Amino acid sequence: MTEYTAESIQILKGLEPVRARPGMYIGSTGKSGLHHLVYEIIDNSVDEALAGFCDTIKVSLHEDGSVEVEDNGRGIPVDPHPETGKSALEVVMTTLHAGGKFSKDAYKVSGGLHGVGASVVNALSEKMEVWVHRDGLIYYQAYSRGKPLCEVTVVGKTNKRGTIVRFKPDPEIFSTVEFDPDIIQTKLRELAYLNVGLKIIFEDKINGYTEVYQYKGGISEYVRYLAGNRKMLHEVIRISGEWEDVKVDVAMVYTDSQEQDLIYSYANTIRTVDHGTHVTAFKNAITKLFNEYAKSLGILKKDESFQGEDVREGLIAVVSVLLKNPEFEGQTKAKLGSEIAGVAVSKVVREKLTEYFEINKATLKIILERIAQAMRAREAAKKARDLVRRKNALENSALPGKLADCVSTDLEKSELFIVEGDSAGGSAKQARDREFQAVLPIRGKILNVEKSSIHKLLNNEQIKDIIVAIGTGIGDKFDRSRLRYGKIIIMTDADIDGAHIRTLLLTFFFRYMRPLIEEGRVFIAVPPLYKVSVNGKIYYLYSEEEYEKFKSQLKEGTKIEVQRYKGLGEMNPEQLWETTMNPQTRKMIKVTIEDAEEADTLFNILMGENTAERRSFIERHALKVTYLDV
Repeated sequence: MTEYTAESIQILKGLEPVRARPGMYIGSTGKSGLHHLVYEIIDNSVDEALAGFCDTIKVSLHEDGSVEVEDNGRGIPVDPHPETGKSALEVVMTTLHAGGKFSKDAYKVSGGLHGVGASVVNALSEKMEVWVHRDGLIYYQAYSRGKPLCEVTVVGKTNKRGTIVRFKPDPEIFSTVEFDPDIIQTKLRELAYLNVGLKIIFEDKINGYTEVYQYKGGISEYVRYLAGNRKMLHEVIRISGEWEDVKVDVAMVYTDSQEQDLIYSYANTIRTVDHGTHVTAFKNAITKLFNEYAKSLGILKKDESFQGEDVREGLIAVVSVLLKNPEFEGQTKAKLGSEIAGVAVSKVVREKLTEYFEINKATLKIILERIAQAMRAREAAKKARDLVRRKNALENSALPGKLADCVSTDLEKSELFIVEGDSAGGSAKQARDREFQAVLPIRGKILNVEKSSIHKLLNNEQIKDIIVAIGTGIGDKFDRSRLRYGKIIIMTDADIDGAHIRTLLLTFFFRYMRPLIEEGRVFIAVPPLYKVSVNGKIYYLYSEEEYEKFKSQLKEGTKIEVQRYKGLGEMNPEQLWETTMNPQTRKMIKVTIEDAEEADTLFNILMGENTAERRSFIERHALKVTYLDV
């Protein structure tokens, strides 16, 4: 046994803690953490804009995999730091908790407040370079994995001012170092909406295009953008005010959508993905206010009241606060914890909305009727769910007749295959291991839940079979304790129709059983595309690339027999087991959600009714398609 002594205690110096535990500083070492690096540098430039010293930011993706952020702010100070004697630039880039955000004089309001942003990015970069344009000179320093490669050096003269930061993420740290232009553009777009007049340029040198974001309408224009294809029932309501030095800015609109609210929240222009005190206060304030109005106008009886979900159905809102010294939960700033922000939002929203509705009584009436409609729909849906639940409890055939259930009741061992078509379903039932594998065949393309009401969904036979088989219920009634299978596996043909059915099923799971995806319980089976026989030996190949590579490795003149599978039904049960269902040999893709709200927007674009938005998305991504099954 290794002795545990004082020598066992390690002291990590400088930026070593960041490289040892990157998740503590950026959330993850996956795709979201990678893009968080870009956000940290961009946020520093936005802080210069908030302080009134910057009006243009440029973000560039380079072909070598690096990203560059340039602003025309004051430029990072380069003079010697009084405590260390080193250039302030080097101190900021190589020292945790060193930055201008701690000084009350440098920044009144800022998003970066812990002084770790730039240094963390530096620590997690294979290489970083910084150019500072200041006082007529260009200063330069380069780093590798947080350590300076040279002294701060004057490399030229300039009549500009500002900072340029270029970095390349470290492949030793991240599971992927490939930036997604769409994710970065979403961030830049929202920053342009939040900072009226700020010009943000995005240049993608890999794919060869440039976008410019600059908006005069601010968050009102942002709400109209978020509404997309949804029909807005009234003009966007914009309210703003200040309480105890906290500035509150809210834009909101009700739409005809039957989805729950879409609320984007920000604190000092930083997106608070998990919301926080400001959003909780906003929700409570509008729920209380609309209940009071509805009772005073006779829309609600004394013993009736709108629930929060009624008030928020179809609502699209942006809630933004600016405050000194905000308190976030974690360095990634996903959730605002400042109590004062909640109090400020509550007071401003109630006061300003009351003033607004005194003048705009017609808008108030439209909103109250919309909320009342949501309340009636909720009550009707509850009756429909109760009816399904009662039928399942009373009838002997509680589980769907097509479901071939498994023997095991061990959640972590059992798995449900949702299979496209009765023919493939029949083969799957014969191929499966009955001990732990259940099979539910579905016929044809299921309901597109993105375009359907909850009533239509609950009356759809295929959707109802899936809900009953899985056992958890859906939406706000989802109960994980009733889950019957540890893995839900979507198994469809390897063609366009199969891909469409997969997408429809994923849309359903995302909208109504999202915890299954968040817990990593939803998978996509990967059936083979080819069966190749070489001298009596069988090979299964799962993609065009795999097939071409296999052929290129054969000796010239080798005779092969090739069968291309067009569907699961072409495989006999033994082949289906061996290639797609056997846990020892099968290939599966786990479905994950890197950013739930971005996924929400994407599902709305691709599965909703806005054909113009969908066409635009397809045109932007068409060049990325390398294989098309027609």
